[in-house]
Amino acid sequence: MQTAPTDRLSATFQALADPTRRAILARLALGETSVSELAKPFEMSMPAVSKHLKVLEHAGLITRSRDAQMRPCKIEAAALKQADDWLEEYRRLWEQRLDRLEDYLQTVQAKAPRDKETKAKPIKAKEKTRGREK
Repeated sequence: MQTAPTDRLSATFQALADPTRRAILARLALGETSVSELAKPFEMSMPAVSKHLKVLEHAGLITRSRDAQMRPCKIEAAALKQADDWLEEYRRLWEQRLDRLEDYLQTVQAKAPRDKETKAKPIKAKEKTRGREK
């Protein structure tokens, strides 16, 4: 049995781990809509869609309100900010590492001999025929 995430960031990534929930968020990025409208593109029951919405709501990625019998859903884009900030730290880290690698490769290439004559030639193995060298 899955345990509930203890922090908002874990809940966000758990919610984003499912392609159906990502598709729901993509639809809600276009604007507020009803649960029945959200369910249309998916071949699943309304209770299954409702479970996905509960996960998104628990993560703070959507809000649901009540308008008579309709329950419109709305994306909470600000909730993605914490995940974006976390990912941004790693993006910067990897960009710095790749920049250092690029600098190193440029240094190595600058030191490499440019003349084909000075490059080491491949050593060919001697061919043998019936115990004699050719």
